[in-house]
Amino acid sequence: MALSFNSCSDEFLDNTKEYNIDSENYFNSEDDYYKALVGAYDLLQSTYVNVMLGEIASDNSLCGGESATDVIGFQQIDDMNHTPVNSNLRDVWNWMFAGVNRANYILEFKDKTDFDGKNVIIAEARFLRAYYHFELVKWFGGIPLKGDARFQLGDEKSIPRSSVAEVYASIEADLQYAVDNLSYISPQVGRANKGSAQALLGKAYLYQNKFTEAATVLENLINNGPFDLVQNYNTIFEHVGENGIESVFEVQYTDVEGAGFGCLQCSEGNVAVGFNGIRNYNGPEFDSGFSFNVPVQEAYDAFDADDLRRDVAILDINAWATSTGATFTEGFEHTGFYNRKYIARKGDLNTGDPNLTNPNNYRSIRFADVLLMAAEALNRGGISDGRAQQYLNRVRRRAFGDTNHDINDTGTTLTQAIYNERRLELVGEGHRFFDLVRTGNGTTIPGFTPNKNELFPIPIEEIQFSNGNWSQNPGY
Repeated sequence: MALSFNSCSDEFLDNTKEYNIDSENYFNSEDDYYKALVGAYDLLQSTYVNVMLGEIASDNSLCGGESATDVIGFQQIDDMNHTPVNSNLRDVWNWMFAGVNRANYILEFKDKTDFDGKNVIIAEARFLRAYYHFELVKWFGGIPLKGDARFQLGDEKSIPRSSVAEVYASIEADLQYAVDNLSYISPQVGRANKGSAQALLGKAYLYQNKFTEAATVLENLINNGPFDLVQNYNTIFEHVGENGIESVFEVQYTDVEGAGFGCLQCSEGNVAVGFNGIRNYNGPEFDSGFSFNVPVQEAYDAFDADDLRRDVAILDINAWATSTGATFTEGFEHTGFYNRKYIARKGDLNTGDPNLTNPNNYRSIRFADVLLMAAEALNRGGISDGRAQQYLNRVRRRAFGDTNHDINDTGTTLTQAIYNERRLELVGEGHRFFDLVRTGNGTTIPGFTPNKNELFPIPIEEIQFSNGNWSQNPGY
């Protein structure tokens, strides 16, 4: 038997071609670049936690959940008593840097193999790197930059944290390249296009108070791009509204593949939707969830009673239960409201754990956001209050279905009107905390400490790994 086994083994080995593909000898064909690009896009799905915490950290929502110890990292961020020891903040750091490294992998080998259309793949890789860098600089301030190369073990001890200005300079360069090399028509649904890059570039300028640059790129998009407001606000956050005319960039999710809590970043479904869901819900239209990220009464009351967006954005669960006979359980910090934009709908496949595989896409950049960013840049930059009013009122006319609610203010009064409109239009979409911080209004957040809570702490593990190379953010 031994002789027979050895003979068969030798014959198998003799007739098997050596397979030796590693990271250094990849990128030999267009398909190799495409597959690596898919990998770089894949980490976008883990930004669900960024979206949730952008609301929980703000004045729009409370953490919620089952109890005061349910996902303690979320609870601490809600209460503004988070520290460098926070596993959820570490997730943001780790997952966004994983996205950076996947984009850098492509860019490190960008010149290895030529083919028609490679500039599009490189442009998308640079867009994705800018997207992940933008998330990181919003959350943590200055971060280490490696250029067009992957981070390697040991870099944390030698590569310093770049300044915020240097990070934004990298973001601007990447996005300008993407603007110059992409068209308004994506190669596939869900991939970035010229408009995605223009919108994110305008946003990066706005976060730096570069109002003239922001207004220029955003108005170029408004005037020349194919995007517009969806006429019926009710449809935007339903499946029928995905990848529509208002979607400038959208993170794609699916319910065909299951997931587990052991690797939340591996989920192809929108994990935030299950976390936001109604606790122990039994009734029509919606599925149940974990009752996190619950909007507060003050956010609901910020809407005028005749604002068509209010009941699309925020679900009054008590009124809903009364009208439909639905039942539910009150969770921790129950407010009576849920983030209706991103709670689970019935009809999904519910593959594996249904709370982790919801197919609801995240509308990362909507055309309404572009209009409001342009309005803010034009107003705060002293460029044109008239055009700022025009863009602001396009959003308001859809919200109310008439022109009776148009804003005709100027100066700082108009500025405040734009800030208020951003809260109403974008509530539940993860932008509120960063809008408050960048406009100097962070103290409206309960527990917010100026000169500290504008940024989140670098995870303690990263500080330790760097062996003193990286300093902690102020106040932590």
